[in-house]
Amino acid sequence: MILHPAIVALVLVSFLIGGMMIYSAFFGVRIIGRWDIKSGSEEQLALERKTYLISTILSYVFVFQIGSLFLYVYTADSLHNLFVGAMCAAGSLYVDPYGYPTFILKILNCILAGLWLIVNYVDNRAYDYPLIRKKYVMLLILTPFFITEGISQWLYFAQMRADVITSCCGSLFSSERSGVGSEIAGLPVKAAMAGFYLSLVLTFATGLVFLIKEKWGRLFSFASGLLFLMSCVALVSFISLYFYELPTHHCPFCVLQREYGYIGYLLYAALLTGAVSGLGVGVLVTIRGGASLSGTLPLVQRRLAMICFLAYAMFAGISIYRMVSTDFTLGLF
Repeated sequence: MILHPAIVALVLVSFLIGGMMIYSAFFGVRIIGRWDIKSGSEEQLALERKTYLISTILSYVFVFQIGSLFLYVYTADSLHNLFVGAMCAAGSLYVDPYGYPTFILKILNCILAGLWLIVNYVDNRAYDYPLIRKKYVMLLILTPFFITEGISQWLYFAQMRADVITSCCGSLFSSERSGVGSEIAGLPVKAAMAGFYLSLVLTFATGLVFLIKEKWGRLFSFASGLLFLMSCVALVSFISLYFYELPTHHCPFCVLQREYGYIGYLLYAALLTGAVSGLGVGVLVTIRGGASLSGTLPLVQRRLAMICFLAYAMFAGISIYRMVSTDFTLGLF
């Protein structure tokens, strides 16, 4: 393993997160089976004190988890000059079979962590904690994903060798190569544009209905999730071309570099924020809550919808501004 400070930090954080998740999951089993807010027993009081501590620790742990995604990508990008053929994080992640699976798991776990934080926040707003069993069931579901990510990340860094010859992003995201990245890069631009703009309109339309009439919450949540996927496809298919001003450069990682003002970090942060807040609306609509949340839940859902709007508007605004402000054109019309 290459002993790089960021790598050491990522490995230590993953071990810390994994350990806390396992400990919290065991405690969650007790909560699910024995929690009774109406009871004044000694066991119930002990559970209440313990859940305050666990919720606080997990809140910090999940924030670290979200930050680890950006540190992981930044580290992979900073290491690219150690590998022959690599030009950015795309090549560094390709040096062994665990780089890209870890990256995908981190994205998934960031979204799941964000959703748990939303449910935990809402649950703590009520005096009787009506969502406590549901949030610990969510925790039990999340734990295997976080442990798998930690193992995958360890294997990626442990097998990393500086003498490995890897592929550049131009090759990995070339339409002439086989693979998911190449398939997305080879999509017809008009189709990718249509999918992106239609999902953008669908998200904002259903969101407005939800804000005005408090209906279509699940549809809005589905649309926001779809927009996240379509935005990722659009970024590889055509948006990145306008940043690089090259018709064949589809890399989603080079935009993170200094030459482009690190604008990629803002784009990806906006996408993740939009996805978590939009999906959070659907999660809260599904799990609902008791009478103690009747006033809090709608307010939180409206705030999440507004955050989703702002995040996706930022992503779309930056992308569209770049597309119309540069002299580069794809010549579609």
